[in-house]
Amino acid sequence: MSVTYKYPRPALTVDSLIFYKDNSDIKILLIQRGNPPFENSWAFPGGFVDMDETLKNAASRELYEESGIQNIDLQQLFAFDAIDRDPRHRTISVAFYGFIKSLDINIKAGDDAKNVAWYSLNNMPELAFDHKSILDFAIKKLELNN
Repeated sequence: MSVTYKYPRPALTVDSLIFYKDNSDIKILLIQRGNPPFENSWAFPGGFVDMDETLKNAASRELYEESGIQNIDLQQLFAFDAIDRDPRHRTISVAFYGFIKSLDINIKAGDDAKNVAWYSLNNMPELAFDHKSILDFAIKKLELNN
C-alpha cells in the first residue's frame, strides 16, 4: 500500500504492561532497549503498529518478539499522546495490560530487546520514554497499590 499525504501524520505504537501479583509483591515485565533512542534503558515491550494489523494484534506480536511471551489476554488501558513522548517524531501509543499467574514461564529477549526481566514495582529502574507516567496511570487505574 503506497500513500502520500499532504500533511504529516503521527506514528502509532503499542506498549504492553504485563503484571504478576503474589501475596507480597507485584512485578512487571520490562525489556532493555537495544537501539536508540534510550538504548540500554528499560521499557515496556512494544513497538510500531503494522499497516495490516489491529492494535491488539500488534501488542501481542511485539510482546512475543521482544520477550517470548504469548497467549496473554491483553486489555486496552489507555492512549498516551504527549507531543514530546518520543524524541524521534510525533508518536501516539496505545497501552495494553495483562496478568500472568506464574513466573514459571520462559522469557527470552528478542528482536530489538537486549534483555528482558521481571521488576518489582517497589524496585524499578529508570524507564525510557514516558513509561513511568504510563506505569503510574496503570497502577492507579488497576488499583495495584502494594
